[in-house]
Amino acid sequence: MVSPISVLGARVQYSSVANVQLTSETYPEIQRGDYAKLTDEDIAHFKAIVSESGVVTDADDLVFYNEDWMRKYRGMSSIVLKPKTTEQVSQIVQYCNEKKLAVVPQGGNTGLVGGSVPVFDEIVLSLANMNSVRSFDPVSGILVADAGVILEVADQYLAERGHIFPLDLGAKGSCHIGGNVATNAGGLRLLRYGSLHGTVLGLEVVLPNGKILNALSSLRKDNTGYDLKQLFIGSEGTLGVITGISILCPQRPKATNVAFLGVESYEAVQKAFVHAKAELSEILSAFEFMDNKSLKLVQDHSDLARPLEDEYPFYVLIETSGSNKDHDDAKLESFLENAMESEVVLDGVVSQDETQLKNLWMWREFIAEASGKGGGVYKYDVSVPLKDLYSLVEDVTARLNEHNLIGDSDEFPVIDSVGYGHLGDGNLHLNVAVRRYEKKVEKVLEPFVYEWISKRSGSISAEHGLGFAKKNYIGYSKDQDSIDLMKAIKSQFDPNHIMNPYKYF
Repeated sequence: MVSPISVLGARVQYSSVANVQLTSETYPEIQRGDYAKLTDEDIAHFKAIVSESGVVTDADDLVFYNEDWMRKYRGMSSIVLKPKTTEQVSQIVQYCNEKKLAVVPQGGNTGLVGGSVPVFDEIVLSLANMNSVRSFDPVSGILVADAGVILEVADQYLAERGHIFPLDLGAKGSCHIGGNVATNAGGLRLLRYGSLHGTVLGLEVVLPNGKILNALSSLRKDNTGYDLKQLFIGSEGTLGVITGISILCPQRPKATNVAFLGVESYEAVQKAFVHAKAELSEILSAFEFMDNKSLKLVQDHSDLARPLEDEYPFYVLIETSGSNKDHDDAKLESFLENAMESEVVLDGVVSQDETQLKNLWMWREFIAEASGKGGGVYKYDVSVPLKDLYSLVEDVTARLNEHNLIGDSDEFPVIDSVGYGHLGDGNLHLNVAVRRYEKKVEKVLEPFVYEWISKRSGSISAEHGLGFAKKNYIGYSKDQDSIDLMKAIKSQFDPNHIMNPYKYF
Protein backbone atom coordinates (compact mmCIF):
# COMPACT_ATOMS: atom_id res chain seq x y z
CA MET A 1 0.00 0.00 0.00
CA VAL A 2 1.13 3.54 -0.71
CA SER A 3 2.47 5.58 2.17
CA PRO A 4 2.15 9.15 3.41
CA ILE A 5 4.73 11.76 2.59
CA SER A 6 6.42 14.67 4.28
CA VAL A 7 6.22 17.94 2.38
CA LEU A 8 7.77 21.28 3.25
CA GLY A 9 5.82 24.49 2.87
CA ALA A 10 6.27 26.07 -0.52
CA ARG A 11 8.18 29.24 -1.16
CA VAL A 12 8.44 30.35 -4.74
CA GLN A 13 11.69 32.06 -5.67
CA TYR A 14 11.38 35.07 -7.94
CA SER A 15 13.98 35.70 -10.60
CA SER A 16 15.20 39.10 -11.65
CA VAL A 17 13.92 40.00 -15.11
CA ALA A 18 14.75 43.06 -17.17
CA ASN A 19 12.10 45.60 -18.09
CA VAL A 20 9.50 44.25 -20.47
CA GLN A 21 9.77 45.57 -24.00
CA LEU A 22 6.77 47.50 -25.29
CA THR A 23 4.43 45.30 -27.31
CA SER A 24 4.35 47.96 -30.02
CA GLU A 25 8.15 47.68 -30.34
CA THR A 26 8.22 43.89 -30.27
CA TYR A 27 5.54 43.73 -32.95
CA PRO A 28 6.07 46.87 -35.09
CA GLU A 29 3.70 45.51 -37.73
CA ILE A 30 0.79 46.25 -35.36
CA GLN A 31 -0.33 49.83 -35.95
CA ARG A 32 -2.31 51.97 -33.52
CA GLY A 33 -5.95 52.29 -34.52
CA ASP A 34 -7.73 55.54 -35.29
CA TYR A 35 -8.64 56.23 -31.67
CA ALA A 36 -8.68 59.51 -29.79
CA LYS A 37 -5.86 60.35 -27.41
CA LEU A 38 -6.48 61.03 -23.75
CA THR A 39 -6.74 64.70 -22.76
CA ASP A 40 -6.79 66.59 -19.47
CA GLU A 41 -10.48 67.20 -20.12
CA ASP A 42 -11.06 63.44 -20.33
CA ILE A 43 -9.21 62.85 -17.06
CA ALA A 44 -11.27 65.52 -15.31
CA HIS A 45 -14.45 63.90 -16.61
CA PHE A 46 -13.40 60.49 -15.29
CA LYS A 47 -12.52 61.94 -11.90
CA ALA A 48 -16.02 63.37 -11.72
CA ILE A 49 -17.37 59.84 -12.17
CA VAL A 50 -15.09 57.74 -9.94
CA SER A 51 -13.50 60.47 -7.78
CA GLU A 52 -9.80 61.20 -7.43
CA SER A 53 -9.15 57.89 -5.66
CA GLY A 54 -10.58 55.91 -8.56
CA VAL A 55 -8.07 57.27 -11.07
CA VAL A 56 -4.49 55.98 -11.31
CA THR A 57 -1.96 58.06 -13.26
CA ASP A 58 1.29 57.61 -11.31
CA ALA A 59 3.92 56.00 -13.55
CA ASP A 60 5.09 53.49 -10.95
CA ASP A 61 1.53 52.45 -10.10
CA LEU A 62 0.70 51.98 -13.79
CA VAL A 63 3.36 49.29 -14.29
CA PHE A 64 1.18 46.49 -12.88
CA TYR A 65 -1.70 47.34 -15.20
CA ASN A 66 0.45 47.73 -18.32
CA GLU A 67 2.47 44.49 -18.01
CA ASP A 68 1.05 41.01 -18.38
CA TRP A 69 1.69 38.21 -15.88
CA MET A 70 4.28 36.53 -18.11
CA ARG A 71 6.18 39.80 -18.56
CA LYS A 72 5.97 39.32 -22.31
CA TYR A 73 3.59 42.12 -23.25
CA ARG A 74 3.60 45.76 -22.13
CA GLY A 75 1.34 48.62 -23.06
CA MET A 76 1.73 52.32 -22.34
CA SER A 77 -1.58 53.35 -20.85
CA SER A 78 -1.36 56.59 -18.90
CA ILE A 79 -4.53 56.03 -16.89
CA VAL A 80 -6.37 53.31 -14.98
CA LEU A 81 -9.99 53.79 -13.92
CA LYS A 82 -11.33 51.85 -10.92
CA PRO A 83 -15.11 52.20 -10.70
CA LYS A 84 -17.07 50.85 -7.73
CA THR A 85 -20.48 50.40 -9.35
CA THR A 86 -22.00 49.18 -12.59
CA GLU A 87 -23.45 52.64 -13.14
CA GLN A 88 -19.96 54.15 -13.01
CA VAL A 89 -18.74 51.58 -15.54
CA SER A 90 -21.66 52.52 -17.76
CA GLN A 91 -20.84 56.23 -17.61
CA ILE A 92 -17.16 55.58 -18.37
CA VAL A 93 -17.82 53.30 -21.34
CA GLN A 94 -20.52 55.57 -22.78
CA TYR A 95 -18.12 58.51 -22.66
CA CYS A 96 -15.29 56.48 -24.22
CA ASN A 97 -17.59 55.33 -27.01
CA GLU A 98 -18.68 58.89 -27.76
CA LYS A 99 -15.08 60.15 -27.72
CA LYS A 100 -13.73 57.03 -29.45
CA LEU A 101 -11.29 56.26 -26.65
CA ALA A 102 -10.14 52.63 -26.61
CA VAL A 103 -10.73 50.60 -23.43
CA VAL A 104 -9.16 47.45 -21.97
CA PRO A 105 -11.28 45.79 -19.25
CA GLN A 106 -9.00 44.21 -16.65
CA GLY A 107 -9.58 41.81 -13.78
CA GLY A 108 -6.70 40.32 -11.80
CA ASN A 109 -4.37 40.55 -14.82
CA THR A 110 -3.41 36.89 -14.59
CA GLY A 111 -4.16 36.05 -18.23
CA LEU A 112 -1.63 34.10 -20.28
CA VAL A 113 -2.26 35.41 -23.80
CA GLY A 114 -1.79 39.15 -23.37
CA GLY A 115 -5.52 39.80 -23.45
CA SER A 116 -5.84 41.91 -20.31
CA VAL A 117 -3.20 44.58 -20.95
CA PRO A 118 -3.11 47.44 -23.45
CA VAL A 119 -1.11 47.22 -26.65
CA PHE A 120 -0.77 50.98 -27.05
CA ASP A 121 -2.31 53.69 -24.84
CA GLU A 122 -5.78 52.26 -24.26
CA ILE A 123 -7.58 53.20 -21.04
CA VAL A 124 -7.42 50.37 -18.50
CA LEU A 125 -10.76 49.78 -16.80
CA SER A 126 -10.03 47.79 -13.63
CA LEU A 127 -12.84 45.91 -11.89
CA ALA A 128 -10.80 45.52 -8.68
CA ASN A 129 -13.06 47.83 -6.65
CA MET A 130 -16.20 45.94 -7.64
CA ASN A 131 -15.60 43.10 -5.20
CA SER A 132 -18.79 42.43 -3.25
CA VAL A 133 -20.97 39.35 -2.98
CA ARG A 134 -24.48 40.51 -3.80
CA SER A 135 -26.43 37.47 -2.64
CA PHE A 136 -26.24 33.75 -1.99
CA ASP A 137 -29.12 31.30 -1.78
CA PRO A 138 -28.11 28.25 0.31
CA VAL A 139 -31.08 26.25 -0.97
CA SER A 140 -30.35 26.56 -4.69
CA GLY A 141 -26.60 27.19 -4.30
CA ILE A 142 -26.77 30.26 -6.54
CA LEU A 143 -24.17 32.98 -5.94
CA VAL A 144 -24.58 36.49 -7.35
CA ALA A 145 -21.44 38.62 -7.11
CA ASP A 146 -19.52 41.53 -8.58
CA ALA A 147 -17.06 40.69 -11.32
CA GLY A 148 -14.09 41.89 -9.27
CA VAL A 149 -14.44 39.30 -6.51
CA ILE A 150 -11.21 37.28 -6.28
CA LEU A 151 -11.79 33.59 -7.03
CA GLU A 152 -10.23 32.35 -3.79
CA VAL A 153 -12.30 34.85 -1.78
CA ALA A 154 -15.47 33.61 -3.47
CA ASP A 155 -14.55 30.00 -2.74
CA GLN A 156 -13.80 30.77 0.92
CA TYR A 157 -17.12 32.60 1.23
CA LEU A 158 -18.89 29.54 -0.17
CA ALA A 159 -16.88 27.13 2.01
CA GLU A 160 -18.27 28.83 5.10
CA ARG A 161 -21.72 28.02 3.73
CA GLY A 162 -21.05 24.43 2.73
CA HIS A 163 -20.64 25.09 -0.99
CA ILE A 164 -17.82 25.29 -3.52
CA PHE A 165 -17.06 27.52 -6.50
CA PRO A 166 -17.16 25.28 -9.60
CA LEU A 167 -13.78 26.52 -10.83
CA ASP A 168 -10.27 26.24 -9.42
CA LEU A 169 -7.09 27.73 -10.86
CA GLY A 170 -3.49 28.11 -9.83
CA ALA A 171 -4.04 31.89 -9.99
CA LYS A 172 -7.07 31.73 -7.66
CA GLY A 173 -5.46 34.12 -5.16
CA SER A 174 -5.32 36.92 -7.74
CA CYS A 175 -7.75 36.28 -10.60
CA HIS A 176 -11.25 37.77 -10.63
CA ILE A 177 -14.39 35.74 -11.26
CA GLY A 178 -15.47 38.23 -13.92
CA GLY A 179 -12.19 37.70 -15.72
CA ASN A 180 -12.64 33.94 -15.37
CA VAL A 181 -15.98 34.21 -17.14
CA ALA A 182 -14.68 36.64 -19.76
CA THR A 183 -11.96 34.14 -20.70
CA ASN A 184 -14.09 31.02 -20.10
CA ALA A 185 -11.40 29.65 -17.78
CA GLY A 186 -11.37 25.86 -17.51
CA GLY A 187 -9.17 24.96 -14.57
CA LEU A 188 -8.83 22.00 -12.27
CA ARG A 189 -12.49 21.23 -11.50
CA LEU A 190 -13.87 21.02 -15.04
CA LEU A 191 -13.82 17.21 -15.01
CA ARG A 192 -16.26 17.22 -12.09
CA TYR A 193 -18.35 20.37 -12.54
CA GLY A 194 -18.16 21.17 -16.25
CA SER A 195 -17.38 24.48 -17.97
CA LEU A 196 -18.57 27.98 -17.14
CA HIS A 197 -20.88 27.80 -20.14
CA GLY A 198 -22.94 25.40 -18.03
CA THR A 199 -22.55 26.78 -14.51
CA VAL A 200 -22.98 30.51 -15.22
CA LEU A 201 -26.70 31.29 -15.04
CA GLY A 202 -26.64 34.99 -15.81
CA LEU A 203 -24.49 38.04 -16.42
CA GLU A 204 -24.67 41.77 -15.98
CA VAL A 205 -22.75 43.44 -18.81
CA VAL A 206 -22.04 47.03 -19.76
CA LEU A 207 -22.22 47.16 -23.54
CA PRO A 208 -19.84 49.28 -25.66
CA ASN A 209 -22.45 52.04 -25.96
CA GLY A 210 -22.77 52.23 -22.18
CA LYS A 211 -26.10 50.46 -21.90
CA ILE A 212 -26.42 47.92 -19.10
CA LEU A 213 -27.55 44.47 -20.17
CA ASN A 214 -29.33 42.99 -17.17
CA ALA A 215 -29.21 39.29 -17.89
CA LEU A 216 -28.31 38.44 -14.29
CA SER A 217 -30.76 35.56 -14.09
CA SER A 218 -30.80 33.19 -11.13
CA LEU A 219 -32.97 30.66 -12.96
CA ARG A 220 -31.62 27.27 -13.92
CA LYS A 221 -34.19 26.94 -16.69
CA ASP A 222 -35.13 29.79 -19.02
CA ASN A 223 -35.97 28.92 -22.62
CA THR A 224 -37.16 32.33 -23.81
CA GLY A 225 -35.17 33.41 -26.84
CA TYR A 226 -31.43 33.60 -27.43
CA ASP A 227 -29.17 32.77 -24.49
CA LEU A 228 -27.29 36.06 -24.73
CA LYS A 229 -24.95 35.42 -21.81
CA GLN A 230 -23.16 32.75 -23.82
CA LEU A 231 -21.83 35.40 -26.20
CA PHE A 232 -19.94 37.09 -23.39
CA ILE A 233 -18.50 33.94 -21.81
CA GLY A 234 -15.08 33.71 -23.43
CA SER A 235 -15.39 37.01 -25.32
CA GLU A 236 -12.35 38.46 -23.49
CA GLY A 237 -13.83 41.91 -23.04
CA THR A 238 -14.30 42.52 -26.76
CA LEU A 239 -18.11 42.75 -26.59
CA GLY A 240 -18.57 44.55 -23.29
CA VAL A 241 -17.57 44.72 -19.64
CA ILE A 242 -18.87 41.96 -17.36
CA THR A 243 -19.79 43.61 -14.05
CA GLY A 244 -21.77 40.89 -12.29
CA ILE A 245 -22.28 37.14 -12.49
CA SER A 246 -24.82 34.62 -11.27
CA ILE A 247 -23.39 31.13 -10.94
CA LEU A 248 -24.53 27.75 -9.70
CA CYS A 249 -22.29 26.48 -6.90
CA PRO A 250 -22.52 22.81 -5.83
CA GLN A 251 -22.38 21.42 -2.31
CA ARG A 252 -18.84 21.25 -0.98
CA PRO A 253 -17.56 17.66 -0.77
CA LYS A 254 -17.23 16.40 2.79
CA ALA A 255 -14.34 14.11 1.95
CA THR A 256 -11.47 15.00 -0.39
CA ASN A 257 -8.29 13.08 -1.05
CA VAL A 258 -5.32 13.31 -3.39
CA ALA A 259 -2.98 10.64 -4.74
CA PHE A 260 0.29 11.49 -6.48
CA LEU A 261 1.55 8.67 -8.72
CA GLY A 262 4.66 7.87 -10.74
CA VAL A 263 4.24 6.14 -14.13
CA GLU A 264 6.59 4.94 -16.83
CA SER A 265 5.11 6.45 -20.01
CA TYR A 266 2.36 8.60 -21.48
CA GLU A 267 0.67 5.36 -22.56
CA ALA A 268 0.58 4.36 -18.89
CA VAL A 269 -0.93 7.77 -18.04
CA GLN A 270 -3.80 7.01 -20.41
CA LYS A 271 -4.27 3.52 -18.98
CA ALA A 272 -4.39 4.97 -15.47
CA PHE A 273 -7.11 7.38 -16.61
CA VAL A 274 -9.21 4.54 -17.99
CA HIS A 275 -8.82 2.62 -14.71
CA ALA A 276 -9.64 5.72 -12.66
CA LYS A 277 -12.85 6.43 -14.57
CA ALA A 278 -13.97 2.84 -14.20
CA GLU A 279 -13.05 2.30 -10.55
CA LEU A 280 -13.47 5.77 -9.02
CA SER A 281 -16.32 6.93 -11.25
CA GLU A 282 -18.55 9.36 -9.35
CA ILE A 283 -15.89 10.46 -6.82
CA LEU A 284 -13.22 11.28 -9.43
CA SER A 285 -12.92 15.09 -9.41
CA ALA A 286 -9.52 15.70 -11.04
CA PHE A 287 -7.03 13.76 -13.15
CA GLU A 288 -3.90 15.78 -13.88
CA PHE A 289 -0.69 14.63 -15.51
CA MET A 290 2.78 16.16 -15.79
CA ASP A 291 6.15 15.12 -17.14
CA ASN A 292 9.29 14.90 -15.03
CA LYS A 293 10.70 18.04 -16.65
CA SER A 294 7.76 19.98 -15.18
CA LEU A 295 8.58 18.76 -11.68
CA LYS A 296 12.22 19.69 -12.11
CA LEU A 297 11.22 23.28 -12.87
CA VAL A 298 9.10 23.43 -9.71
CA GLN A 299 11.95 21.93 -7.69
CA ASP A 300 14.37 24.54 -9.05
CA HIS A 301 12.17 27.44 -7.95
CA SER A 302 10.67 26.28 -4.65
CA ASP A 303 11.66 24.43 -1.51
CA LEU A 304 9.03 21.73 -1.93
CA ALA A 305 10.26 18.22 -1.12
CA ARG A 306 9.66 15.84 -4.03
CA PRO A 307 6.52 13.73 -3.46
CA LEU A 308 8.23 10.46 -4.45
CA GLU A 309 11.73 9.28 -3.60
CA ASP A 310 12.48 8.04 -7.11
CA GLU A 311 12.03 9.93 -10.37
CA TYR A 312 9.64 8.79 -13.09
CA PRO A 313 9.07 9.98 -16.66
CA PHE A 314 5.47 10.99 -15.87
CA TYR A 315 3.32 11.72 -12.86
CA VAL A 316 -0.41 11.67 -12.26
CA LEU A 317 -2.35 13.60 -9.64
CA ILE A 318 -5.77 12.18 -8.84
CA GLU A 319 -8.31 13.93 -6.64
CA THR A 320 -11.41 12.27 -5.25
CA SER A 321 -14.26 14.08 -3.55
CA GLY A 322 -17.48 12.76 -2.11
CA SER A 323 -19.68 12.62 0.97
CA ASN A 324 -18.42 9.49 2.73
CA LYS A 325 -14.72 9.40 3.65
CA ASP A 326 -14.58 5.69 4.49
CA HIS A 327 -16.30 4.78 1.23
CA ASP A 328 -14.08 7.09 -0.84
CA ASP A 329 -10.86 5.97 0.85
CA ALA A 330 -11.74 2.34 0.22
CA LYS A 331 -12.38 2.99 -3.47
CA LEU A 332 -9.14 4.94 -3.85
CA GLU A 333 -7.14 2.24 -2.04
CA SER A 334 -8.65 -0.46 -4.25
CA PHE A 335 -7.87 1.53 -7.40
CA LEU A 336 -4.25 2.09 -6.34
CA GLU A 337 -3.70 -1.56 -5.43
CA ASN A 338 -5.07 -2.71 -8.79
CA ALA A 339 -3.09 -0.08 -10.71
CA MET A 340 0.17 -1.03 -8.99
CA GLU A 341 -0.41 -4.78 -9.30
CA SER A 342 -0.91 -4.33 -13.05
CA GLU A 343 2.17 -2.05 -13.13
CA VAL A 344 0.19 0.79 -14.69
CA VAL A 345 1.36 2.78 -11.66
CA LEU A 346 4.88 2.20 -10.32
CA ASP A 347 4.80 4.25 -7.12
CA GLY A 348 2.57 6.66 -5.30
CA VAL A 349 1.59 8.53 -2.18
CA VAL A 350 -1.76 9.54 -0.69
CA SER A 351 -2.35 12.67 1.35
CA GLN A 352 -2.98 11.98 5.02
CA ASP A 353 -4.29 15.40 6.01
CA GLU A 354 -5.27 18.78 4.59
CA THR A 355 -1.70 20.11 4.66
CA GLN A 356 -0.33 17.21 2.64
CA LEU A 357 -3.26 17.45 0.24
CA LYS A 358 -2.49 21.11 -0.47
CA ASN A 359 1.22 20.43 -0.84
CA LEU A 360 0.62 17.69 -3.39
CA TRP A 361 -1.53 20.10 -5.38
CA MET A 362 1.30 22.66 -5.24
CA TRP A 363 3.43 20.43 -7.44
CA ARG A 364 0.83 20.75 -10.18
CA GLU A 365 -0.25 24.35 -9.58
CA PHE A 366 3.28 25.83 -9.42
CA ILE A 367 4.37 24.51 -12.82
CA ALA A 368 2.96 27.49 -14.72
CA GLU A 369 4.71 29.98 -12.45
CA ALA A 370 7.98 28.05 -12.24
CA SER A 371 8.17 27.85 -16.04
CA GLY A 372 8.72 31.58 -16.29
CA LYS A 373 11.17 32.04 -13.42
CA GLY A 374 14.25 31.56 -15.58
CA GLY A 375 13.41 34.64 -17.64
CA GLY A 376 10.19 33.99 -19.55
CA VAL A 377 7.94 31.35 -21.05
CA TYR A 378 6.11 30.65 -24.28
CA LYS A 379 2.80 29.08 -23.31
CA TYR A 380 0.56 26.93 -25.47
CA ASP A 381 -2.79 25.81 -24.12
CA VAL A 382 -4.23 23.29 -26.56
CA SER A 383 -6.71 20.47 -26.90
CA VAL A 384 -6.18 17.51 -29.20
CA PRO A 385 -7.27 13.84 -29.13
CA LEU A 386 -5.85 12.18 -26.01
CA LYS A 387 -3.70 9.69 -27.90
CA ASP A 388 -1.78 12.57 -29.53
CA LEU A 389 -1.64 14.90 -26.54
CA TYR A 390 1.96 14.46 -25.38
CA SER A 391 3.34 13.96 -28.89
CA LEU A 392 3.23 17.73 -29.30
CA VAL A 393 5.74 18.17 -26.46
CA GLU A 394 8.05 15.57 -27.99
CA ASP A 395 7.86 17.10 -31.47
CA VAL A 396 8.42 20.65 -30.20
CA THR A 397 11.38 19.54 -28.09
CA ALA A 398 12.90 17.78 -31.10
CA ARG A 399 12.38 20.87 -33.26
CA LEU A 400 14.03 23.16 -30.69
CA ASN A 401 17.00 20.78 -30.47
CA GLU A 402 17.28 20.68 -34.26
CA HIS A 403 17.68 24.45 -34.23
CA ASN A 404 20.21 24.25 -31.36
CA LEU A 405 18.08 26.41 -29.05
CA ILE A 406 17.94 24.26 -25.87
CA GLY A 407 20.88 24.10 -23.50
CA ASP A 408 22.15 24.49 -19.93
CA SER A 409 24.19 27.66 -20.48
CA ASP A 410 23.22 31.27 -21.14
CA GLU A 411 24.12 31.05 -24.83
CA PHE A 412 20.97 28.96 -25.35
CA PRO A 413 17.72 30.95 -25.12
CA VAL A 414 15.57 27.91 -24.25
CA ILE A 415 15.86 26.18 -20.87
CA ASP A 416 13.46 23.34 -21.65
CA SER A 417 10.02 22.46 -22.99
CA VAL A 418 7.61 20.76 -20.60
CA GLY A 419 4.13 19.29 -20.79
CA TYR A 420 1.35 18.92 -18.25
CA GLY A 421 -2.39 19.39 -18.08
CA HIS A 422 -5.91 18.17 -17.55
CA LEU A 423 -6.12 14.71 -19.06
CA GLY A 424 -9.75 14.53 -17.96
CA ASP A 425 -10.75 17.08 -20.60
CA GLY A 426 -7.98 16.61 -23.16
CA ASN A 427 -6.14 19.84 -22.36
CA LEU A 428 -2.35 20.06 -22.67
CA HIS A 429 -0.22 22.93 -21.42
CA LEU A 430 3.00 23.09 -23.41
CA ASN A 431 5.43 25.50 -21.73
CA VAL A 432 8.68 26.47 -23.39
CA ALA A 433 10.77 27.96 -20.57
CA VAL A 434 13.28 30.53 -21.82
CA ARG A 435 16.06 32.68 -20.42
CA ARG A 436 14.89 35.55 -22.64
CA TYR A 437 12.35 36.20 -25.36
CA GLU A 438 13.90 36.01 -28.83
CA LYS A 439 12.24 36.27 -32.23
CA LYS A 440 14.18 33.26 -33.52
CA VAL A 441 12.60 31.07 -30.83
CA GLU A 442 9.14 32.37 -31.63
CA LYS A 443 9.66 31.70 -35.34
CA VAL A 444 10.64 28.09 -34.62
CA LEU A 445 7.54 27.63 -32.48
CA GLU A 446 4.99 29.51 -34.54
CA PRO A 447 3.16 28.64 -36.69
CA PHE A 448 4.60 25.12 -36.27
CA VAL A 449 2.62 24.46 -33.06
CA TYR A 450 -0.63 25.71 -34.60
CA GLU A 451 -0.13 23.75 -37.83
CA TRP A 452 0.54 20.62 -35.77
CA ILE A 453 -2.71 21.12 -33.85
CA SER A 454 -4.75 21.91 -36.96
CA LYS A 455 -3.64 18.68 -38.66
CA ARG A 456 -5.14 16.78 -35.73
CA SER A 457 -8.40 18.79 -35.68
CA GLY A 458 -7.53 20.29 -32.31
CA SER A 459 -7.95 23.73 -30.77
CA ILE A 460 -5.14 26.27 -30.43
CA SER A 461 -6.75 27.53 -27.21
CA ALA A 462 -8.42 25.11 -24.84
CA GLU A 463 -8.97 27.54 -21.95
CA HIS A 464 -6.70 30.61 -22.00
CA GLY A 465 -8.41 32.40 -24.90
CA LEU A 466 -6.92 34.18 -27.90
CA GLY A 467 -5.91 37.58 -26.54
CA PHE A 468 -3.07 39.26 -28.38
CA ALA A 469 -0.86 36.18 -28.54
CA LYS A 470 -3.11 34.01 -30.70
CA LYS A 471 -5.26 36.51 -32.57
CA ASN A 472 -3.49 35.85 -35.88
CA TYR A 473 -3.88 32.10 -35.59
CA ILE A 474 -7.63 31.62 -35.07
CA GLY A 475 -7.84 30.25 -38.62
CA TYR A 476 -6.09 27.09 -37.46
CA SER A 477 -9.14 26.23 -35.32
CA LYS A 478 -12.05 28.03 -37.02
CA ASP A 479 -13.11 28.19 -40.67
CA GLN A 480 -13.53 31.52 -42.43
CA ASP A 481 -17.33 31.48 -42.24
CA SER A 482 -17.13 31.17 -38.45
CA ILE A 483 -14.56 33.97 -38.23
CA ASP A 484 -16.66 36.25 -40.45
CA LEU A 485 -19.72 35.63 -38.28
CA MET A 486 -17.73 36.48 -35.13
CA LYS A 487 -16.49 39.68 -36.75
CA ALA A 488 -20.07 40.60 -37.67
CA ILE A 489 -21.16 40.08 -34.05
CA LYS A 490 -18.27 42.25 -32.87
CA SER A 491 -19.23 45.04 -35.27
CA GLN A 492 -22.87 44.84 -34.23
CA PHE A 493 -22.06 45.17 -30.53
CA ASP A 494 -19.08 47.50 -30.88
CA PRO A 495 -19.22 49.47 -34.16
CA ASN A 496 -16.44 51.81 -33.00
CA HIS A 497 -14.29 48.84 -31.96
CA ILE A 498 -13.29 50.53 -28.70
CA MET A 499 -13.47 47.39 -26.55
CA ASN A 500 -10.14 45.63 -26.08
CA PRO A 501 -8.76 46.37 -29.55
CA TYR A 502 -5.91 44.42 -31.20
CA LYS A 503 -7.21 41.22 -29.57
CA TYR A 504 -9.21 38.28 -30.95
CA PHE A 505 -8.93 39.10 -34.68
